[in-house]
Amino acid sequence: MDIDAWVWWLIGAVGLGIPLVLTAMPEFGMFAVGAVAASAVAALGGGIVAQVLVFVVVSVALIAVVRPIAARHRAGHTGQASGIDALKGRQAVVLERVSADGGRIKLAGEVWSARSLDADQVFEPGSQVDVVDIDGATAVVM
Repeated sequence: MDIDAWVWWLIGAVGLGIPLVLTAMPEFGMFAVGAVAASAVAALGGGIVAQVLVFVVVSVALIAVVRPIAARHRAGHTGQASGIDALKGRQAVVLERVSADGGRIKLAGEVWSARSLDADQVFEPGSQVDVVDIDGATAVVM
């Protein structure tokens, strides 16, 4: 029984896909795609040199292009603040008198406990304040 070269390349692609799944190393996936491309060249009648060349070129090109994009995506920050960071810098309305000892504000549609940044600052109900920081469940305002 004689197996065509393109079948061997597909077997190789599957073989490279197994460690991709087991180790979560994307390089194996890139090599698997290179093996599929080499399989296509073999199916179209390309010689062994063309097959190996396509495998190497496709694999290296994918590694050269995809890895830097993945690294930027993993290390990069979207620039969108979330959680308590998104609340910093927003304005709130004082519901109960806010001083260094405490008070209540309405921030982003929710009632928050608050305290003033400066010990001698006092904000009366109805006034607008800026959220400087979030300390636990307390908004620090000025």
